[in-house]
Amino acid sequence: MKKFEFDNFEFRHGMWFAVLVIILYGLFAKNNLIINNSTTNLICFFLIATIGVSHGSLDNYKGKKLLKFYKLKNSIIFYLSYIFVAIFIIFIWKFLPSFTLLTFLLIAAYHFGKEDGLNSLSMIKISKLKIIYYFSRGAIIIISPLVFHPNETIEIFTVISSDLFINSLFFLKKYYFFEAMLILVLLSCFFITGKQYDAFIFEIPSILAINYFFTPFFAFTIYFCFLHSIRHIITLSHELNRTNIKKGFNIFINKALPLSLTTAILFILSLFFLLDLNQLNEAIFKVIFIGLASLTFPHILLEYLIEKNER
Repeated sequence: MKKFEFDNFEFRHGMWFAVLVIILYGLFAKNNLIINNSTTNLICFFLIATIGVSHGSLDNYKGKKLLKFYKLKNSIIFYLSYIFVAIFIIFIWKFLPSFTLLTFLLIAAYHFGKEDGLNSLSMIKISKLKIIYYFSRGAIIIISPLVFHPNETIEIFTVISSDLFINSLFFLKKYYFFEAMLILVLLSCFFITGKQYDAFIFEIPSILAINYFFTPFFAFTIYFCFLHSIRHIITLSHELNRTNIKKGFNIFINKALPLSLTTAILFILSLFFLLDLNQLNEAIFKVIFIGLASLTFPHILLEYLIEKNER
């Protein structure tokens, strides 16, 4: 079997992601098929609850690694801490939705940028430039739907935030703030990485395309599941077996399956619970975005603590 070339996989993955976007365009956008409906949103929900969140399903193993740094042996300490942070985020969101959503979007931007482009930044030695690049690259995901479909995006935010946040978005939209920010982050990515950056060939144009042609939730689902999550899974598979990516992927599946199933079941149960109080689309948006936030915060905190102790 041909050896998996990990050093170049981001470019090839970006190319295949572009092919996927072209196929979706041919199936839906080009034929003017309506995909902004409850059925499509429900499909997106299940994709995110399975493929999307599965890339974080090795956090329990990473937690054991973190405990070793602090010379702790009881895994219960990690699980309780992880669950506490997740529940705390849901609690805070209930009482401070605008603040929590804004914080989540900023952290998510940095997280997306770092995880998606980590292996392509070996040429950048200045740490501050890396931070700007990570945030700029990830901000493309956050800002694009506000540029191409502002009303539909704000409609989603209306479900999960307060009037203060929504009014601020309308104010910024009035003065073309999001268009200016999108241009700024694109220029930042380009000038920081220069001609060596392959993502401008397939990846970033594809992200812009899905946000232009499709609804915000559908576009986010395609990005989150088939670019962000799949890329992270490939990286983890390579770390599990650096000589055979197929064996590494099999190890990942075996280790990630229990937590992936547990998370998916929790998402589904949460959806059924919220359906008593909300319309289907509103319930989907609340479970997905508040649920992702509750998982993202402890996930990023775990990654940060491991990196800090490995230096």
